[in-house]
Amino acid sequence: MSDLSEGNEKDSKKPKQVEKLPPKKNFSEWYHELIQRAEIMDVRYPVKGLYVWYPFGFRIRKSVYGILREIMDREHEEVYFPALIPETELGKEGEHIKGFENEVYWVTHGGKDELDVKLALRPTSETAMYPMFRLWIRSHADLPLRVYQVVNTFRYETKHTRPLIRLREITSFKEAHTIHATFEDAEEQVRKAVAYYREFYDRLAIPYLICKRPEWDKFPGAVYTIAFDTVMPDGKTLQIGTVHNLGDNFARTFDITYETPDGEHSFAHQTCYGISERCIAALISVHGDDLGLVLPFEVSPVQVVVIPVLYKGREGEVLKVAREIGEDLKKYRVVVDESEERPGAKYYRWELKGVAIRIEVGPREVEEGTAVVSFRDEKKKFKVEKEKIPEMIEQWGEEMRERLYIRALNSMKEKIVLCESLDEVESHVKSGVAFTYLCDSERCGERLDEFGSVLGEVIEAPVSFEGEGRCVVCGKEGKLNAVARTY
Repeated sequence: MSDLSEGNEKDSKKPKQVEKLPPKKNFSEWYHELIQRAEIMDVRYPVKGLYVWYPFGFRIRKSVYGILREIMDREHEEVYFPALIPETELGKEGEHIKGFENEVYWVTHGGKDELDVKLALRPTSETAMYPMFRLWIRSHADLPLRVYQVVNTFRYETKHTRPLIRLREITSFKEAHTIHATFEDAEEQVRKAVAYYREFYDRLAIPYLICKRPEWDKFPGAVYTIAFDTVMPDGKTLQIGTVHNLGDNFARTFDITYETPDGEHSFAHQTCYGISERCIAALISVHGDDLGLVLPFEVSPVQVVVIPVLYKGREGEVLKVAREIGEDLKKYRVVVDESEERPGAKYYRWELKGVAIRIEVGPREVEEGTAVVSFRDEKKKFKVEKEKIPEMIEQWGEEMRERLYIRALNSMKEKIVLCESLDEVESHVKSGVAFTYLCDSERCGERLDEFGSVLGEVIEAPVSFEGEGRCVVCGKEGKLNAVARTY
């Protein structure tokens, strides 16, 4: 393939009437504008913290959650539980409800009648699902039980809301719940869940930190919590997945027991793990650039756009070849852009939408039996024989994913620094993630929380430091922890 650095120069300029996005270095402004301009979510719904998915944004959601469902379906069954939870059930697990008591929306009336028992709009589904699990589980033969659902959850956020990141209605919460005979079985499920999420984010080319949340910041009612975080362009971290070992805490509360092979009855052990539409916020933020979205081939709503570059008198033959290419690629999500816009305007529009592969055809390419190919993440073009395009698409898509991952990984590495003093931690969390050593004392953790949030003990990261050292606060033995400003 030959490099075509110039292409059709006269047609490549963006129309003057098109307003550019703010530069990505102004991340907050860039993100807000891109969400609207690329038609991901409409922020104009008249309730604070609730947003509307545009059709294009919903197609991204469908592709991303298609991967997640594919992974979950290997071992789980999909279910659906109601959004309304009786106050009597929500209040059974005291530690759990205490963790959500300031975030619950309550339904108090049915029509004009006051309800005998208030109903909560689910902030999370443990207390909705586990009373039913008590009815489902009878014997060791019923175990393990592994189910998941993709639902909306509601939390009364009082902080600054932001589309896909901090909402009052989380519209796309994938939560998995599993039940096991022993703590060891639940531990094995936690390891599997972490592996599922690694695969999911690797396919999205999103790098991550895996940390064990500190005791004071674990999921209410859990034995412990493991979380996935990515680093956003402004250096803040975004929690993009959590895995919880619940032990037998909820089983004891909701009386989930099973009959063992020797006829005894034992409490079950449970796990739960979840991902929300924050995964799409990460996808947009980590890969996007000053021109708009940059989406991996697998999840791009339009994977390939074919643009006929029309010259007077040659329109028919150019359109014919462009349509043939579109037909050859029909197993992918392909669009042949036959609109009357100038090529430059088409380029700009599809760049904004993050289309992974662009194919251009003009009179010269018709004569040569070639097409001009470019990728959304690279500033170069190549000529390819028309017949070879279908066999190259998968390879090009995978190569693009690898490039995106390496670029994002290097960007994350640059934002992580090992800090050996409180002053260094305070300074670095203003623009990145501070790795430092911390003991198990909550008081020492609270000292670091003055600068950002303690993400917890580092389990996996793209940079390598010694796992143990002296606590940056008190000097006692400590483990490597991550500290950052968070969304």
